[in-house]
Amino acid sequence: MGRLAEFDRAELASVLAKQQDIISRSQAIGCSMSVPALRYKTRPDGPWQVVLPTVYSAVSGTLTLSQRLVAAYLYAGRPVAITGLAAVRYHGIRTERTDFVDVLVPLDCRRADAGFARLHRSSMVPSPLFQDGAIRYVPPARAVADAARFLRTMPEIRSVVAAAVQQRKVEIAELTAELSLVSPRGTAGLRAALAEVVAGARSVAESDLMRLTKRAGLPAPIFNAQLFVDGRLLAIVDAWWPEAGVAVEVESREWHFAPADWERTLARSARLTAHGILVVHITPRKIRVAGAEVAQEIRAAIEAGKKRPPLQIVAKPS
Repeated sequence: MGRLAEFDRAELASVLAKQQDIISRSQAIGCSMSVPALRYKTRPDGPWQVVLPTVYSAVSGTLTLSQRLVAAYLYAGRPVAITGLAAVRYHGIRTERTDFVDVLVPLDCRRADAGFARLHRSSMVPSPLFQDGAIRYVPPARAVADAARFLRTMPEIRSVVAAAVQQRKVEIAELTAELSLVSPRGTAGLRAALAEVVAGARSVAESDLMRLTKRAGLPAPIFNAQLFVDGRLLAIVDAWWPEAGVAVEVESREWHFAPADWERTLARSARLTAHGILVVHITPRKIRVAGAEVAQEIRAAIEAGKKRPPLQIVAKPS
């Protein structure tokens, strides 16, 4: 290779070690690598592969999620931070994996989206930023708000917002504050999902239940109700009809329970029944595919409950 091999190998190895074997064109040149040497490295049968324009991987094969994050971040040129679903996942909030990496960039950034990298121009730099190796991430509330703006369907938006609140990674007030800082354009889905959470729904399934009760014309329940007997908390139920002593429980392990807690869930149901509460158990899937049947079960329970003397139970919204 002659002069092609003359570059700062120690500095290059250091950069690659810090960045999951991903490097940008400017960084490679900063390691004294010449343009011909870089071209030789990235030839069709060479040791490096082009993963995004001006961004390379020093190893072959499919990129890992971490490598994709670094690559998109470097491609942005002047990145502010990673946001959207990638940042949501970084903060430990359950969500589906995405094929894209969303990066905030300054307003004057001239680069366009490329491959899996999507660039979002913004004049508002969130604080604090979370540094992880070579990458910065936006705070959880900003990540959720941006993800909701980038997603296309209400179920996807509802899932992200509900997961963030359910896992206590984000406060409702924080999401409301994020809404106040941005243009209303593109925020309708987030506003709708947030309204459901404020009204009491803490998961996608509970949001579906809320809409089902309205659509079926059922009496309005108290969602996420705390039930007290003689001043002692008996349980928190997903929906409660006090006039009939009826509780609906959405039995979804994904949202509410770790597998080890399942027996405690059954014991709680037994406690509710022992105090005369009529418990209707439903699953998220049944709400989606057999909504009419679920509504009829709840209606029948309410009608039966109204025929009894009122239960001595005090309910408060969570």
